[in-house]
Amino acid sequence: MSKDRAEWPLYEVFIRSKSGLSHRHAGSVHAADDQMALDNARDTYTRRMEGVSLWVVRSDRIIASDPTETSAFFEPAEDKIYRHPTFYDVPEGVENL
Repeated sequence: MSKDRAEWPLYEVFIRSKSGLSHRHAGSVHAADDQMALDNARDTYTRRMEGVSLWVVRSDRIIASDPTETSAFFEPAEDKIYRHPTFYDVPEGVENL
């Protein structure tokens, strides 16, 4: 028997649209397990055939940086200019690089 709905974990839903290249956060669903989360996300967020790929991730498994520490977390990259794509020539006709 599955857990009471109040105890079901929260999953974040990401959809890649037909015209898009990356997945975008669409919302959240509660589900008893991973497959149910995928099914619930499909039924809730792709009713109009707008997606080509769907990801679900348990919210309690997402690791995120702290917004209050933005400068300390991201500043170290500023001194490594070689990481910025400004040194590369993009050939004509190349899209979505």
